[in-house]
Amino acid sequence: MGSLFRSEEMTLAQLFLQSEAAYACVSELGELGLVQFRDLNPDVNAFQRKFVNEVRRCDEMERKLRFLEKEIRKAGIPIVDTGENPDAPPPREMIDLEATFEKLENEMKEVNTNQEALKRNFLELTELKHILRKTQSFFEEMQDPALAEESHALLLGDEERGGQPMRLGFVAGVINRERLPTFERMLWRACRGNVFLRQTEIETPLEDPVTGDQVHKCVFIIFFQGDQLKSRVKKICEGFRATLYPCPETPAERREMAIGVMTRIEDLQTVLNQTQDHRHRVLVSAAKNIRVWFIKARKIKAIYHTLNLFNLDVTQKCLIAECWCPVADLERIQLALRRGTEHSGSSVPSILNRMTTKQAPPTYHKTNKFTSAFQAIVDSYGVASYCEVNPAPFTIITFPFLFAVMFGDAGHGLIMALFGLWMVWREKQLMNQRKDDGTWAIFFGGRYIILLMGAFSIYTGFIYNDFFSKSLNIFGSSWSMANISDEDIEKYDMIELDPNVTSIYKPRSPYPFGLDPIWNMAENKITFLNSFKMKMSVILGVLQMSFGICLSLSNYRFFKDPVSSVSVFIPQLLFLLCIFGYMVAIIFYKWIAYDASISYKAPSLLITMINMFLFKFPESQDDYLYSGQKGFQIFLVLLAVACVPCMLFIKPYFAWRAHKSGKRTFGTVQMQVNGAAEDTAVIMDQDEGEMPPPPPEGVSGHKEEEEFDIGELLIYQAIHTIEFCLGCISHTASYLRLWALSLAHAQLSEVLWSMVLHIGLGFQGWVGAVVTTLVFPAFAVLTIAILLVMEGLSAFLHALRLHWVEFQSKFYKGEGHQFVPFSFEALMEDHN
Repeated sequence: MGSLFRSEEMTLAQLFLQSEAAYACVSELGELGLVQFRDLNPDVNAFQRKFVNEVRRCDEMERKLRFLEKEIRKAGIPIVDTGENPDAPPPREMIDLEATFEKLENEMKEVNTNQEALKRNFLELTELKHILRKTQSFFEEMQDPALAEESHALLLGDEERGGQPMRLGFVAGVINRERLPTFERMLWRACRGNVFLRQTEIETPLEDPVTGDQVHKCVFIIFFQGDQLKSRVKKICEGFRATLYPCPETPAERREMAIGVMTRIEDLQTVLNQTQDHRHRVLVSAAKNIRVWFIKARKIKAIYHTLNLFNLDVTQKCLIAECWCPVADLERIQLALRRGTEHSGSSVPSILNRMTTKQAPPTYHKTNKFTSAFQAIVDSYGVASYCEVNPAPFTIITFPFLFAVMFGDAGHGLIMALFGLWMVWREKQLMNQRKDDGTWAIFFGGRYIILLMGAFSIYTGFIYNDFFSKSLNIFGSSWSMANISDEDIEKYDMIELDPNVTSIYKPRSPYPFGLDPIWNMAENKITFLNSFKMKMSVILGVLQMSFGICLSLSNYRFFKDPVSSVSVFIPQLLFLLCIFGYMVAIIFYKWIAYDASISYKAPSLLITMINMFLFKFPESQDDYLYSGQKGFQIFLVLLAVACVPCMLFIKPYFAWRAHKSGKRTFGTVQMQVNGAAEDTAVIMDQDEGEMPPPPPEGVSGHKEEEEFDIGELLIYQAIHTIEFCLGCISHTASYLRLWALSLAHAQLSEVLWSMVLHIGLGFQGWVGAVVTTLVFPAFAVLTIAILLVMEGLSAFLHALRLHWVEFQSKFYKGEGHQFVPFSFEALMEDHN
């Protein structure tokens, strides 16, 4: 398993880089992705660091590129992604890139400004064209006899009050369609009905020159009398953002203006097309290179950001860095430094020195596209402490298997496996699609988990003999009906089959694989499956928890902690096996010792376990599972009880004795941080001005100056002892979720079959074919939505809990911190 079982051996290294070679060396290390740099200037403000100006220049370049990308996407031009991954350009090329981006930004801003002005003029001329066309019909309406009385009333408005008749004035304009009803009501109320409004909608929507949206507008003309109403009408138009245009009074003048407007529109359209073509050519050219430009700008920025973590020596000619790196990859790192020095033209080689430290190294597990998803499941709970046993290799098998125990249906598992296989098969084609959709990215990232969950579900589905809630009769039922007559079959609706009856055609034998298909027809199917799946859940749970305790021994041996091996591992394993291991053993014993002929004599396992702790035993020997059961069960209970004080007192006693003698006689943690095993209690950082903080428990050195408190240690040990003892009971009960969810999934599948698809199967002939064809899509949709997605997610979450709590709590602390190397590849993935 390599570094997947335990984290890679790490070392703290110090780098001495010449100023002229530092950029190229960091670039090579970024391409390699195996070095995690430490910040040697934690107290220095980000704006006071040496390369802050370069970082700002990179930020400005990214801003310009984002502006170009926005314009390209706005124009609907596809961005070419050739998959090219250029190296970080040298610092001198940064000036050329800045000039290129500055030129493109200015050109695009100028083109956008001109285009917006042209579009605004085009919009105004278009609206004026519609006004001149529509107002002609408005003036013709004024000659309509039906409107003569209304217009005559306006003309005679002052004459009736003794004044002279006045000519009607008017204003014409354009307003957004959604504002027109409110605009009309406001005119009526503000002018008290003394205006005459005519409006009509422009058939084609007009483009907004600023946003580019299509806007529906209406042409209107308002007739009024007097300067006072004219001023009021204009203010209302201004408030509703209506655009007013000059409109001649005579038809000849309107016709002449319309001809001039049409000529100007044609000329403006030609200029707009030329501007659009020029803009399109510029954006198409930029779209071919913008991905490469983004990569270059981000790599430059990442390099300078990393250089800001370094220290500058007093001569100003050398940069000093500290970094964590895997010991196995030191040679590759040195080769990268050598390449960087050669590319920079420096004659002074870069130096890498390994350092000694008391700090806990970061945890680094080498993963691939298959194991990375399972490692992510473990890391979501907590990153493994340095050199701690990693649960991920075992999770690869146990996680999909426990999922399948709850999901067990061969038909549903087949659909899930095919979906996972399709994602794996078309991995390269689907890689780009997952970057744009968060939900799809989750499914695609777990494609191998989905494939294994589906494959294991097919296996458990055959164990349960469950295929879309139906059983498959592959080998023929092993139940015999030799003692059942034809008259009994005709007379009774239900017949009880005796498992002890041997057929005259074949000897009595169990079904070769999985459950006998006849159970699908049985009335007591649920009762039988309850017993079977409940016992199976307990067996699987005890096995997995026992395996977790055994893995803790590997940790104790690796960290040279023999006291924990004796005082923690052995009592914990005995406690679990004396109670729940014994329960698993008698389950298997009962299956083997009691066949169909004497099954009615078998004692209840539940009553047996309860009486075991109450020291209450049956009087008759026939009620015992085996001879010597009473004495053996008393011995197991006493042994389990004796394990509790062992877990509680042995480890604190040895710690107290070691403190009294002034020696660390147990639990000396040896770390392979610097290539050879060294007691971390005596490792000191020679290159730092102050002593670093101690690493976390499990990988840390012992601080001799700490005050020893036996009471605190006893309380700590008591908490862990109580937690383990109670946890053994609650965790075993927690595995019963395997039984509960399995039965729930089977019942949901059966309900869906009987209430949906069975509707079509209930008809005969062509009617049944038609109804089944109509019902099947609903059955398929409900199967995928409920049984695959919802039930699958439920089983996934429960399997996750069983691994995080019930399994990993037995050996896994998860108190480490992740190794996060400086990597251009990870940087590009974060930005996609």
